[in-house]
Amino acid sequence: MAKVVDYIKESYDELINKVTWPTWAELQNSAIVVSIASLIIAIVVFLMDLIFKNGLEQFYHLF
Repeated sequence: MAKVVDYIKESYDELINKVTWPTWAELQNSAIVVSIASLIIAIVVFLMDLIFKNGLEQFYHLF
């Protein structure tokens, strides 16, 4: 049981004193970058879906 308590104390100490937490401004900038990247990827996937849909419709109309 002592090993578990020591592990928890060391983990807590590490999280509080040895980790560099980002600032609020850094978090906001990261969130903006992730949002923009997600939007770009969503648009690319939408366009690919649209192209394949139209291509397959044209292919099926041949038969």
